Amino acid sequence: MRRLLALAAALWLAALGSDWVDRTVLPPMPELSREVTARDGSLLRAFTVADGRWRLVAGEVDPGFIDMLLRYEDRRFHDHGGVDALALLRAAGQAAWHGRVVSGGSTLTMQVARLLEESGTGRIAGKLRQMRVAWALERRLTKDQILRLYLHLAPYGGNVEGVRAAALTWFGKEPRRLTPAQSALLVALPQSPETRRPDRHPEAALAARDRVLARMGLEGAEPIPTARRPFPALAAHLADRVQGQTTLDAGLQARLEALSADAVRARGSLQVALLVADHRTGEVLASVGSAGYRGDARQGFNDLTRALRSPGSTLKPLVYALAFDQGLVLPDTLIEDRPASFGGYAPQNFDRMFRGEVRVREALQLSLNLPVVALTETLGPARLMGAMRRAGMEARVQGQPGLAVSLGGVGVTLEGMVQLYAAIARGGVMVPLHAQGQGTEGARVVSEGAAWQVAQILSGLAPPPGQPANRLAYKTGTSYGNRDAWAIGFDGRHVIGVWMGRADGTPVPGAFGADLAAPVLFQAFQRLKPRLDPLPPAEGRAGPLPGPLQRFRPRDAAFRPGGPELVFPPDGAEVERNGGALLVRAQGGRGPYVWLADGLPVAEGREAMLPLDAGFVTLSVVDAEGRSDRAVVRLR
Repeated sequence: MRRLLALAAALWLAALGSDWVDRTVLPPMPELSREVTARDGSLLRAFTVADGRWRLVAGEVDPGFIDMLLRYEDRRFHDHGGVDALALLRAAGQAAWHGRVVSGGSTLTMQVARLLEESGTGRIAGKLRQMRVAWALERRLTKDQILRLYLHLAPYGGNVEGVRAAALTWFGKEPRRLTPAQSALLVALPQSPETRRPDRHPEAALAARDRVLARMGLEGAEPIPTARRPFPALAAHLADRVQGQTTLDAGLQARLEALSADAVRARGSLQVALLVADHRTGEVLASVGSAGYRGDARQGFNDLTRALRSPGSTLKPLVYALAFDQGLVLPDTLIEDRPASFGGYAPQNFDRMFRGEVRVREALQLSLNLPVVALTETLGPARLMGAMRRAGMEARVQGQPGLAVSLGGVGVTLEGMVQLYAAIARGGVMVPLHAQGQGTEGARVVSEGAAWQVAQILSGLAPPPGQPANRLAYKTGTSYGNRDAWAIGFDGRHVIGVWMGRADGTPVPGAFGADLAAPVLFQAFQRLKPRLDPLPPAEGRAGPLPGPLQRFRPRDAAFRPGGPELVFPPDGAEVERNGGALLVRAQGGRGPYVWLADGLPVAEGREAMLPLDAGFVTLSVVDAEGRSDRAVVRLR
């Protein structure tokens, strides 16, 4: 013992005057766990490092723990240069007096050196190496950096390393607010992490903790934890593809994961996906890829927010918005719901019934198929696909898109559909959904007036049985063969999408969007907030419809040759208003003429002065036969 002490002292003195320490090759710094956090910084999910250990960034640690650690382990931490000669002398003297090791002489810096190299302490060579590395660490790092390394590397039993991983494992909490008893246990465990593991040796853990408390002049009163707690595992699918801080709300994510599990409980292999976003910013607030991140019969490892599925009737609001934009119809325009063939394509309504002549708003609210196919034929499927692309959606069809696109004959994702409805909710302009960073305003999908009209119609839908009549604007859909059940809705701030079905895409007999997904949508809004944010107030023209828009002219009437031509202002122009009004002029066609701004009728006549605000506006002119022309201009 005396020879070892003399050798250690000689090395310490020699090191102060030589470059021996400076030539020390330090071991690599430790790999830390990849973490995904919520918008408030709370942990959503963490991943073990390559060798399977939990080693999290320490983050904010309770000052009481730091004080207790230094007082118990290394009182002169801030004064020594890596090796504490006084501590070594004390340890050697106690060992000589008692005939056994009573206390160690290692400083926290020496412990960090040992942990970095994963070396033992029993051999003289190992101890000397730790001293050399400790001196080198002190020369190259600050005291705070060395302490931070200890907080990352200290062993706490099993595959748990570092104070933050230990606090989450043993107490289920972050280490920034530890009680004195909790701090004492975390000070004591690294000295013998396996023989003091609370889940395996609670008596030893309790005794070690109480010794630390006694040294601090405190008494223990809290029970020792006897089981490991699981690490947070929220938003598991999203966490697979991102790192760092996200826009998610941890509390909301947990509530909606519980809702999703309840929605499919006792429903065999049925699955659910759910997405919540703030449509003003595009921030994703919750993302549930499936009910349970497991390789079970439900195939829960699949992220079904990104799976390509048929949207059923949930694309119909976009078709009507485009029709409003083009001046084909208004919400109170009459439209036929009768059997018809569109070039050999003869769609049926879901209930196999036809209602004759109905208003456009009723056709959308009842989700009738014939009217929306008639509008799609007039608009052209390419125009519908173009609007989906402007909304940033992934939309796949086999071959050339046909009229069936408006009834769900296209592959889309839940993310894409929520992004589309977010654009409608925020006045027709797309903002990409994002879980990290900031969103930037994208393309205009439909005009503000058309988006507003669709929102007003959807907010008039009756809620599912047992759900509040809160005027949520929503639409349901069911794909062919009952493979996909959808419900997507929005209020003045948030948009939520729900998909339900089977992960493998096989039919689910009896699965309908209105019965299956819509109740989950309403429950999700209730878990999001106590009351809805209001939609923009009702606006628009009162009184009877203009003659050309009282009934929809089907087929190619709207774009037949000989229709009206909007000659001023030209499409894409930037125009100065005169006294807050814009002069518009049309030629051709057959009067009377109706002028629409952003889908709302504002004037009649071949030439008119339109009172309009500055900014972009979509202008349409419609003649007596329902033919139309359109221009998008910017007003100053």
